[in-house]
Amino acid sequence: MTSKTKRKSYTAEFKADALKLAHLKGVSAAAKDLGIYESQIYNWRASSEKKANTSQREAELATEVARLKRQLAEQAEDLAILKKAATYFAKNQK
Repeated sequence: MTSKTKRKSYTAEFKADALKLAHLKGVSAAAKDLGIYESQIYNWRASSEKKANTSQREAELATEVARLKRQLAEQAEDLAILKKAATYFAKNQK
């Protein structure tokens, strides 16, 4: 019979503190001080960097969407003006 051990979960605050400590002391020293595996710190660091890159990419996309919406509004306005002008000139030709 095998007994399952429950995985230990760490809070986001603990992870952030561990990453700060790893940045200051190094990963192996921080892992030894905290009593955790080095791979956990590496995984936490990779996921936090991925989150930061995703946030940055979302911000870039939001600015691009805003720029494209402005451009679309300007072109819609230009098109409306051209339609009015075409209607005006069509009436005057008769």
